[in-house]
Amino acid sequence: MIRKVFFFFLLICLGVVLFLNPNFKTIAAGVAILLFGMIMLEEGFKVFTKGPLQNILKKATDKLYKSITAGAFVTALIQSSSLVSVITISFISAGLISLAGGLGLIFGANIGTTATAWLVAGFGLKIKISALAMPMLVFGIIFSFQKKMSFKGIGNVLAGLGFFFLGIHYMKEGFDVFKEYIDLSQYAISGYLGVIIYAGLGIIITTILQSSSATLALILTALAAGQIEYENALALAIGANVGTTITAVLGALGSNNAGKRLATAHFIFNIITGLVAIGFIFPLARLVNNLSEFLNIAATNYTLKLALFHTIFNVLGVVIMIPFIKKLERFLLRFFKENLQKDVHEPKYLNKAVLEFPDSVISALFKESKYLFKKSVFEIVAHSVNMHRVDIKSDEKLKHIVKKSNVDLETDIEDLYYRKVKSIYGEIIKYVSIAQSKLSLNARQIKTITDIQIANRKMVEIIKDARELNKNISLVLNLDNAHLKNEYDSYRKKITKVLRIIHLFRTEKDAEKHLLKLKELKSEAKTSVRLSNKSIDKLIRKNLITVEMASSLFNDYTNVNDMIKKLIDVAELLYGEKDTLLDDNGNSKKKNK
Repeated sequence: MIRKVFFFFLLICLGVVLFLNPNFKTIAAGVAILLFGMIMLEEGFKVFTKGPLQNILKKATDKLYKSITAGAFVTALIQSSSLVSVITISFISAGLISLAGGLGLIFGANIGTTATAWLVAGFGLKIKISALAMPMLVFGIIFSFQKKMSFKGIGNVLAGLGFFFLGIHYMKEGFDVFKEYIDLSQYAISGYLGVIIYAGLGIIITTILQSSSATLALILTALAAGQIEYENALALAIGANVGTTITAVLGALGSNNAGKRLATAHFIFNIITGLVAIGFIFPLARLVNNLSEFLNIAATNYTLKLALFHTIFNVLGVVIMIPFIKKLERFLLRFFKENLQKDVHEPKYLNKAVLEFPDSVISALFKESKYLFKKSVFEIVAHSVNMHRVDIKSDEKLKHIVKKSNVDLETDIEDLYYRKVKSIYGEIIKYVSIAQSKLSLNARQIKTITDIQIANRKMVEIIKDARELNKNISLVLNLDNAHLKNEYDSYRKKITKVLRIIHLFRTEKDAEKHLLKLKELKSEAKTSVRLSNKSIDKLIRKNLITVEMASSLFNDYTNVNDMIKKLIDVAELLYGEKDTLLDDNGNSKKKNK
């Protein structure tokens, strides 16, 4: 509601300004064209984030210096810190990267945004940029009409750059025209009072434009036109840096915890960086002058000096924050705690953020499916044969566990299915469907998502099989027939053995040994289905069980073997060695434990 009111208030103010001062329209149009160019740039680069850029960000977070460097490099390349933030939030949400690694990427992105200032100051204001912008727009539009996604991406990037440079051209022209009517430099304020006032103005402008890069382009063109003093321009640049955090905070209000943590870290970083830059603005300005002499930047080339100042105080902010990253991570994890008390029917890992990229959605689907198996399916199957999970996971001999577990647990499998499984299963299927329709997936990723679907479908089938088996096991407990009980105890032992090995397979380091055991049990189950059960035939011949009992035993014998095969299939699909998180070339390999 607040954002809507602010938006309409902004529109009214803009209309009044354009009506009262038509000369301002060229500058406003330039800003609008530049912002549109940045949006197209981001859309263009999104096409290429499906492979190399994602892998750079994902693989560069094991060391802090690597994550900062990657964040800076990628942001400078694609001219979009917001896209880097979206990728980072999505990867953190899916557990692909740690929060500390994500913080490094965000801090690096702050350094990467300084490339915009260098681009505008060193290139955009030095040549007749409109002459370069027009061919970019022409070729960009031609490419964007192509069907192939890579061509569309190239087209959007070219058109985005064209609009970006065209926006700078109009802003520059606008300030030149504007100067004939109003000289803004007469409102220059020196000293710390000017620093505070102009820093505040930078915050306001960035909040309105929702882009620190656009604000910097505006500052640089105004500085080049002589509409603002260099000292005040430095303060405006600091304000732009602080103002961009408001955009991040507003964007994170409806986000998940990963988004809120990163937005808060961004806010803390930029506030601290801004305060340090304001406090040391004049020593930093002198440092810029000294470095300018060393780099052969002319004393009157204020636009390049502003770009240098912007880079220095952002790098300084990162240097200041590096020793406190671990403490910041702990604070954010405590402040934005995960809701561990979610209802059993609520997904734990699936959220909108993970749907941005194939890697993150695959990781989240795996985690949700494993959680469903571990917390619900494993429990339901164990209780269906009147076993406690703690006994299955213990080292106690199976025959002793089966012998002592002779009390009906009165498990309502139907109720457990509707409370613990059905909703989560539905969410998993929904996310699979969205991922397949929304994302551009390669063959390996499609195969992986299909495997996840199969694993979940088999889990639902296992529960239905367990429900039928549980009914007969409960009936047998109330019957005085030791022979029938022995047969059902052998069934219970079979299932318990599989559950125990699956538990060891997914928790112990020596997984290969347990996987071989599971394959042997699966082979036995397949063979057993084709062979008649001689012990049941023997009981019938000796009249030790009735025909009805024998019928139930035969049915449950088949049922148990089917459950065993499906349980092992699920374990192999979810916990086996799989190429789950792959780049476009299929080079990355990861064990999903």
